[in-house]
Amino acid sequence: MSKHTDAAGGTPATVALTAAGIRFLPHAYEHDAANTNYGTEAASALGLDPEQVFKTLLAEVDGSLVVAIVPVTGTLDLRALARAIGGKKAVMADPAVAQRKTGYIVGGISPIGQKTPHPTVLDETAELYPSIFVSGGRRGFDIELAPADLLRITGGSVAAIARE
Repeated sequence: MSKHTDAAGGTPATVALTAAGIRFLPHAYEHDAANTNYGTEAASALGLDPEQVFKTLLAEVDGSLVVAIVPVTGTLDLRALARAIGGKKAVMADPAVAQRKTGYIVGGISPIGQKTPHPTVLDETAELYPSIFVSGGRRGFDIELAPADLLRITGGSVAAIARE
């Protein structure tokens, strides 16, 4: 993977990665407005193993927002997410709140460059790959980067938070 030095579409995610000197590759694809399964659409459009493509979800754990990053092939285990950050109860965040707090629209929420930083947990399966794909900050745009670099830029941690 080469270091991409321009803002590649100028999303907050690419700007943050470039400023931090983190290597990433941008991957744009044609988004079908009728498709609301954004992660599997990205995997299909880019010809990727869907287990290497991750979706960014926001949940509330004990009333505080938390970013969860899980493979598009699975679902978020809310109990596991709560345990991963030392909380008791987790529920999915309201999409309007997620959009307002991240600065991104649903289907294009990147874990990187969010308007308000939140604790971030990456599913442990990400570590099976040298690089993974996450939203680049808009529908039809993913970023490829090393899981360790994603953790570094988000200040995140790794835990088993996904289930099939």
